[in-house]
Amino acid sequence: MAPDSRRALIEKLPASEMVYPNTLLHRVKYYIWRVYSPYHPTVRDSVIALNIVKNHGRQPFLLGKIQPEYTVEQFVSYLIERGYAYHRVAWEDEGEVVSLRYVTDFFYQYHVRVFGDGEVRGHYEYTPECYPFAHLMDIGREDRREEFMKHFGDRLVPHMSDDPSDYRWEFLPLKRYLWE
Repeated sequence: MAPDSRRALIEKLPASEMVYPNTLLHRVKYYIWRVYSPYHPTVRDSVIALNIVKNHGRQPFLLGKIQPEYTVEQFVSYLIERGYAYHRVAWEDEGEVVSLRYVTDFFYQYHVRVFGDGEVRGHYEYTPECYPFAHLMDIGREDRREEFMKHFGDRLVPHMSDDPSDYRWEFLPLKRYLWE
């Protein structure tokens, strides 16, 4: 998918909303993220361009490929109808068209990545708003294939063999401090 058509698709999507939390500490986090979120794509792209963070490949938990009779846009539209929304606070994997999430509460989300070649990957995890460091370090990230497949209906050809993921990311200043 061309960058212009990808941008046009993303601009049409509803932005993901956080669920308003009950406790004071989580409400403070909520408001901090409301201020920060619009700037995240710029911050993300900057730390990658400055080689502070390196992001390679595609994240694990390959769910399948979009059925041939559906386009990426049709699949994304279907997920939007099911309650998913565009998630700007996320890394971008190689070949990714869009990142969507379905927020269950302030603590957890279903996170889906749709790729230009029709591949779909997803996992269940802490929201970055609630537990940013646990989220960043992939603590609590789970493969919830059965739940995802219920969300997708018959629009996905399930992936049945081992996940060929080659994903890795490195936070270089932390790596240098801890391991060198």
